[in-house]
Amino acid sequence: MSNPNSITRGGFSLIELLIVILIMSMIYFLGFSGVELNKPKPKPLTPANLKENIVSSELFNVEATLLCIDECRSCYLRRGISNAFAQYSSPIDLSNISVYKVDSSDSLIKVEYGRYQDKKICLEMEFYRNGSSTQLIIQNDKASYFLPAFFGEPKEFETPEEAQDYWLKNSNIVSDSGAFY
Repeated sequence: MSNPNSITRGGFSLIELLIVILIMSMIYFLGFSGVELNKPKPKPLTPANLKENIVSSELFNVEATLLCIDECRSCYLRRGISNAFAQYSSPIDLSNISVYKVDSSDSLIKVEYGRYQDKKICLEMEFYRNGSSTQLIIQNDKASYFLPAFFGEPKEFETPEEAQDYWLKNSNIVSDSGAFY
């Protein structure tokens, strides 16, 4: 049996719900309007994360060219082949680098680039739509890095010659892989 003195209610009225929504909205806008969400900050561009950072950059669009000048303190990224270069605005840590390639006679050669904006180019790297890039060896004060053309992570070595040996070993593996077909 129900108590005749108790009042039974089915729920909140529309006005009560609107007042609660209004109060919650005011609290949200007053309390959280100046709060920024912690977005991950881009890591400085280094030889070890060069490809990863460029491919994940908002400037990258399937194909790109990275160009660094002014002793690698300023870098530019060009989307596609015919577009203009845009300033790479994330932090850059490519100071005191030397860039090497292995030529057709398997010799390690230091790469000398031209000039851009009347400043010497210290690094130029192409990124292609199939996920590959220019294969390079980059040496800085800390180590030498082999940057693979295709898939795989950059490898760190003590000297450019050790990176060259790794480059040649991987080139032989790729060229020999056709013998199994």
